[in-house]
Amino acid sequence: MNYKNIITIEAGKRGGKPCIRGMRITVYDILEYLASGMSHEEILKDFPYLKQEDIFACLSFAAQRERTMVTVQ
Repeated sequence: MNYKNIITIEAGKRGGKPCIRGMRITVYDILEYLASGMSHEEILKDFPYLKQEDIFACLSFAAQRERTMVTVQ
């Protein structure tokens, strides 16, 4: 999934955190909902302006960030 057209970072919005399509909902918000046990369907019902692709973009963004992190031992 190419998240680069979906995940946006703007200095003045949510402290520069990665957001979905320029909105005020962050990647972290979505990941937190998923981690708490919410299903994709529940998230989309609670946030009708989101799309399934937005959730996949958040997961892809998080995976890419994890892949590129430098581990310090």
